[in-house]
Amino acid sequence: MPKGIVLLSGGLDSLVSLGLGKEEYGICLALTFDYGQKSAEQEIEASSKICKYYGLKHEVIKLDWLKNITHTALVADKHIPQGQDLKDSVQSAKNVWVPNRNGLFLNIAAAFADGEDYDYILIGANKEEGQTFPDNSAEFIERVKAEFEFSTRKHPKVIAPLINFDKNDIVKQALKNKIPLEYVRSCYSDTAKHCGVCESCMRLKNALLYNNDTYYIKELF
Repeated sequence: MPKGIVLLSGGLDSLVSLGLGKEEYGICLALTFDYGQKSAEQEIEASSKICKYYGLKHEVIKLDWLKNITHTALVADKHIPQGQDLKDSVQSAKNVWVPNRNGLFLNIAAAFADGEDYDYILIGANKEEGQTFPDNSAEFIERVKAEFEFSTRKHPKVIAPLINFDKNDIVKQALKNKIPLEYVRSCYSDTAKHCGVCESCMRLKNALLYNNDTYYIKELF
């Protein structure tokens, strides 16, 4: 029987990756990272609910040192990019960049896989964000797979079920497969509900509108 790990932020991409891949890859452990991001409390709460829904073991890993070397808006006291900033994707990415975040998270997951005999690591990398963030691209995923052939004895396979999907496709898959979007937390802010104006919220809201879904718009925003 396969055994897998999911990188779970509580956001749209990680939730839908889990919903699509849980059975095929035997996902039984979720890793959530607290690196001092403004929405850490909300992400952890959402991830906890998702883990209870799917019956997963949940590990929250604190990376306090990462906060100290992150000087952009997700952590620092700076303006969080809003919807209008989507037109300048390069600058938007710079505004929310966390140093080597996905590379670090995947390497931590690979350590779990190597030490506890997991076969797969599931990540929510996708086509849309891969155009803005290089650590969400298909090329990055392939390079990491090659790295683990050398840096681990287990050689876990990195799986990105959404790598060819944009946000519209991701929401379509979520609705089609009855993935519980009521638990999702895709906001950069620490507000009780999704703020509705940050870049991440706008991507989610636009995808819900594209799929003619009004229920989750009312639930989440």
